[in-house]
Amino acid sequence: MASLWEYANPVKFMRLSGWLMPLSAVLAAALIGAGLIWGLFFTAEDYRMGASVKIIFLHVPSALMAINAWAMMLIASLIWLIRRHHVSALAAKAAAPVGAAMTLIALLTGAIWGQPMWGTWWAWDPRLTSFLILFLFYLGYIALWSAIDDPDTAADLTSVLCLVGSVFAVLSRYAAIFWNQGLHQGASLSVAPGERMDLSYRMPLYLCMIGFGLLFLALVLAGTRTEIRARRARALLTRERARA
Repeated sequence: MASLWEYANPVKFMRLSGWLMPLSAVLAAALIGAGLIWGLFFTAEDYRMGASVKIIFLHVPSALMAINAWAMMLIASLIWLIRRHHVSALAAKAAAPVGAAMTLIALLTGAIWGQPMWGTWWAWDPRLTSFLILFLFYLGYIALWSAIDDPDTAADLTSVLCLVGSVFAVLSRYAAIFWNQGLHQGASLSVAPGERMDLSYRMPLYLCMIGFGLLFLALVLAGTRTEIRARRARALLTRERARA
């Protein structure tokens, strides 16, 4: 644990992320590409959903990362509130646009998938509604960072917002369990007898899920590095102005 906290040091973080970011990006591209090609072109159509089921290779990984991105932001926000490590606050800030994009992809692909299945693009289903609210929390989080000039104050307030929004991140994950109603199906990777996805779909889906996770990691590392450099640049500019 002591060695883990070392990377709260911006210098050590920049050194680690300098090689981890491109490696994650390359692996993400390879896994997502392989998973999509395998899933879209080399799997049979579902006997109930037809070819529309193949959108699962985008929908499930993006939905998974939308929730996990907020979970990562929650952990980083708690670290900031407790330990006051600036890298954690900047990592949470960098993760928000990525998480918002993942949530939007999940909402759009869900609508495209839902229209032929349900006969409608949208329904006020518990999981869909909580997911939409989660997307609005992402937008609010990003807007709050932009609206406050003092970075420490912005980090404090956005961390509190992240704690509140975590309720909807949990609801969007477990809404189908909490409320036994609604149009949305259960877990796509259920292990219950008779509900488990066929192996021909599971394997490319696993590749896409791992690829999306690595893509998220690469984008967050890139965003955090950019935030650290921007903060350094502002500090140098303030110092030069003080000297002048």
